[in-house]
Amino acid sequence: MTTWTNDELNRIEHADELEMAPLRSDGTPRKPVPIWVVRDGDDLYVRSYRGSAGSWYRAARASHAGHIRSGGVDKNVSFVEVTDTDVNDRVDAAYRTKYGRYGAGYVNPMVASRDTTLKLVPTG
Repeated sequence: MTTWTNDELNRIEHADELEMAPLRSDGTPRKPVPIWVVRDGDDLYVRSYRGSAGSWYRAARASHAGHIRSGGVDKNVSFVEVTDTDVNDRVDAAYRTKYGRYGAGYVNPMVASRDTTLKLVPTG
């Protein structure tokens, strides 16, 4: 399994947004959408602001594959659903810390959408 380099983790962690392009059922990428991304240790996580109704999220769950671009990093990734309570607690804290300056109106929906947490795993 491929892992993130420290440089990639740092670049993505310090970028405000990540461009997410999950694959369609025919294997072609959807149009990229900007989303928030957080880091926990050596892992990167995303959530759907619109919860399970988010179109990019539904596509990511269906394909489990896509492409991301952030902080000068351009990678194919797989999406791994996260149900671990401890990981989700840390991801909640990471969202509050990184994006708290935008206010509760934006951060609270991200924390409330913890059932949409996806781990980004580089595939090459």
